[in-house]
Amino acid sequence: MNILHLNSGIFADQSVSTQLSNKVISRLQQENPQATVVTRDLISNPISHLDAEILMAAGTEENARSSRQQEELALTETLLEELFAADLVVIGAPMYNFTVPSQLKAWIDRIAQSGRTFRYTESGAEGLLTGKRAILASARGGFYSEGEAVAMDHQESYMKNVLAFVGITDVTIVRAEGLNISAEQRAESIDKASTNIDALAAG
Repeated sequence: MNILHLNSGIFADQSVSTQLSNKVISRLQQENPQATVVTRDLISNPISHLDAEILMAAGTEENARSSRQQEELALTETLLEELFAADLVVIGAPMYNFTVPSQLKAWIDRIAQSGRTFRYTESGAEGLLTGKRAILASARGGFYSEGEAVAMDHQESYMKNVLAFVGITDVTIVRAEGLNISAEQRAESIDKASTNIDALAAG
């Protein structure tokens, strides 16, 4: 099994989403000691946000590319290769202002490519990354999984839609929410998420 592990919590090891995703990786490695894990910390090693120069790099003649375009195109290819090689993608994704961190969005903007991870057909877009699984380690300060607040969730819903768009429809969510309500609620939510991680199977 090849696992791609992404973290996007800005507080490094203090980030609950990072703690949870790391626990997921440990659990998967217990289930499958031979698993290969490629970890990419999008905070300590951030990806440049998409701009016109980067976007146009692939369509620019090689000898006409700027040095920055060459570097960024090479990075994009590395990100795609990591994703192509993965059987399972584990993503640590906190909620910031109702959505995902911009550092995670920068990764998404690099891998969501027509003809590579999805294609357009007469019946609409078709994801090309079929046969892969994803586990989303989600952390948020409030409660957004039920009630009226669900409408404000552009974090888990966004990640599920993006992953489905590129063909990854088998998505498991490990969630810790209500983290900023109180110390007691924080501990309870993390314990519950940890219990759910313990129940995960790698198969």
